[in-house]
Amino acid sequence: MNAASSDKLVMALPKGRILKEVMPLLHAAGIVPEPEFADENSRKLRFATSQPDIELIRVRSFDVATFVAFGAAQLGVAGNDVLMEFDFPEIYAPLDLDIGHCRLSVAEPVELSVGDDPKRWSHVRVATKYPHVTQEYFAARGVQAECIKLNGAMELAPTLGLCRRIVDLVSTGATLKANGLVEVEVIAQVTSRLVVNRAALKTRPLQVGGWLEKFRAAVDQAAATKKKVAV
Repeated sequence: MNAASSDKLVMALPKGRILKEVMPLLHAAGIVPEPEFADENSRKLRFATSQPDIELIRVRSFDVATFVAFGAAQLGVAGNDVLMEFDFPEIYAPLDLDIGHCRLSVAEPVELSVGDDPKRWSHVRVATKYPHVTQEYFAARGVQAECIKLNGAMELAPTLGLCRRIVDLVSTGATLKANGLVEVEVIAQVTSRLVVNRAALKTRPLQVGGWLEKFRAAVDQAAATKKKVAV
């Protein structure tokens, strides 16, 4: 019997940095994955947890939204960059987890940025894995955006002549600096959110809604702890 036809919920989590940041919230909500989940060398992608009604899957960050939108997972953690890019109506994102802080920005070579005024652009050619968000952002300003879709190594595109600018996630800016690029515009601030499948929330309100409230309590607890530490 698969998860869709059983009483179990499937929660999709993104690989990488966000996975590490979400683990304290997961534990605070009462979900402890099976030991193999912590093994970065494991090829397993689906994991049992301490909760009999919750299973975890570990997928690429962009795929979290797809699994949740199509009902293969009922819950997930996704950045609002991913949510903006796909804009699935089947996804409800009610809770900001206050993790994964970064920004979606436009960057260009340092030498190009000298005297460059983004407000005067009429046409841009950019490499990005966010073509939908990029085109919408520039269209709202009356700028025609030609997007070249890349899934990684974005910083190489300007240095190899593929384009003059990129749109990508920026956290510290260290990667941009190491590749001779500088941030010139911020499109959106990004955090990770708890997302749910709308149909699952309607058909299983107590189960899905119950976990939503547990995560909300975990986020509030984490915020209170941060506040105490800051004081």
